[in-house]
Amino acid sequence: MLNEITTNSDDSVINSEININIDADVYMEFARKFHEQYLIKGRKSDLDNAVDNYIDAIKYNPNIPEAYYRLASLLWDKGEINLNSAIEQCKSAINISPSDYNARIYAAYFLEMAKKYEEAEQELKAAIKLNPLKSARSRLTLASMYLDKMNDNKINIKDLSQSLYYMFSGGLSIALDYPSIKMLYKNLSKNVSVLFYDLIGQLSEKTKNYSLAIKAYDNAANKTGKNEIFYKKIGDINIKEDDLSKARDAYLKALQTNPNEKELLYKVAAITQLHFEDEIDIAIDCYTKLLELEEDNNAFIYYELGHLYLKKNDMLNSLNAFNLAIEKDYENPFYHNAIAYTLVKLEQYEEAAEHYKFAINKNPEPEWTSIVCQTLASLYYSAFEDVDGALDLLKTAIILDGSNSDAYVDIGDIYSDCEDIDSAIKAYCEAIKLNPKNPSVYNKCAMALWQKNYIEEAIIAYHKAIGLNPDYYNAYNNLGVIYLDGICNLKEAKKLFEKAIELKDDYVMAYFNLGRTLQRLGKNLDAAKCYQTALELNEYNQEMDSEEINKNLHSLFEV
Repeated sequence: MLNEITTNSDDSVINSEININIDADVYMEFARKFHEQYLIKGRKSDLDNAVDNYIDAIKYNPNIPEAYYRLASLLWDKGEINLNSAIEQCKSAINISPSDYNARIYAAYFLEMAKKYEEAEQELKAAIKLNPLKSARSRLTLASMYLDKMNDNKINIKDLSQSLYYMFSGGLSIALDYPSIKMLYKNLSKNVSVLFYDLIGQLSEKTKNYSLAIKAYDNAANKTGKNEIFYKKIGDINIKEDDLSKARDAYLKALQTNPNEKELLYKVAAITQLHFEDEIDIAIDCYTKLLELEEDNNAFIYYELGHLYLKKNDMLNSLNAFNLAIEKDYENPFYHNAIAYTLVKLEQYEEAAEHYKFAINKNPEPEWTSIVCQTLASLYYSAFEDVDGALDLLKTAIILDGSNSDAYVDIGDIYSDCEDIDSAIKAYCEAIKLNPKNPSVYNKCAMALWQKNYIEEAIIAYHKAIGLNPDYYNAYNNLGVIYLDGICNLKEAKKLFEKAIELKDDYVMAYFNLGRTLQRLGKNLDAAKCYQTALELNEYNQEMDSEEINKNLHSLFEV
């Protein structure tokens, strides 16, 4: 009894497998029919039906190699998979049936498109071994691939001889493989034309006749249809000529033909990001597309997207992008520094500080880490009011990079705010030693010297600031204050305030100080006009207390 039951059970399993195979075959038949109609008529409905039927065939029988590589070609046409996925689909077919000639041809096609020439060559040579007598297609495809390789890179004798060999041997065996006749005409003739134009273009480039090279490549694109090759070459020439707008236009034309070309996507993104900030969305689109195509470089792409969203002032998307970059590569200090900046913009100071600390502890390079220390010091001082913590970080910045004059300036500013003027002067002097060409430091140092009543030294420092930057309106105003209130040189003070106003016509403080000077010169009417102008401008600029201006204005008419 047991044997009978087992036998019946086995029959049931066999019948089930037969039914599954029958269903799979039916789906494959429908898929081939729709696939053929799509190739002839180009209808989207046929494409969708072919895809659905190939998928159903795989569901019923996952061991049909043809379904995988044909499905890969259709999904690629639809733009629903990237090159890596298409290659994996074809490799699945090869794994199921290593002797499937077409599976290797399809795999080689996608590998060549991905510029993986060595792997494509291996697949095509394996196809030739499988069926040497009817290998015309694989031989001619291999000949075409060598030409593509030379078009994409430099022409070399080895690849040229290989191309000629497989072209010749493919031609000899073509009578046994009739479908190859069409391919021979369509592909090889086009690639010979491509090679011809490429030779003209390369020769023109070597003689630096770039306009002739561009003309040759443009003709080649129009006559061969190889836009992705020749517009890329045109873009590269425009880069050499520093015509970034034309370079980007050429790369975009190349992408219209091959929207999955990673190198072109990177180039368009980089050019747009650096030089066309008003078109940031183009760069964002390129990097978003690269996320679909790249498997190993996603962290860097998210990092770049984070910066692009920052430029758009889209803080939440920037934060998300930087978070994803850190998830992919947690140990990268540059990613932590970037997300910290975004968090500061979002006023999430505590979390920002932690990311800055992480970046500092990693210390990838002293000069960079010194700047991060300086940034964190600013956060400690402004957000946490931690003076000692900020000063310690700035001193660390100087230890890391002894040439960081800005760190000394920040130390001087903190001491100045804390009214430790002597320490402020020392810090500013150290900054001047490191960078004697910075007018802003002389201006700050002069203000500190004036506070300590070092009048002559302050005047020298202000003159130094003006000498370095003749348009430094703040320095003119501040020096005028010393001539007015320090040494009572009213004539010189008047000239300095007028110069400050000439450089900045809405400078409230300069109008106020000029009014004070004119008042002391006894020119009350002119002084009143200056005070009135200062009041009107101060409504918008809010540079000083309006009450102080009113007080001086009213004093003009006191008996």
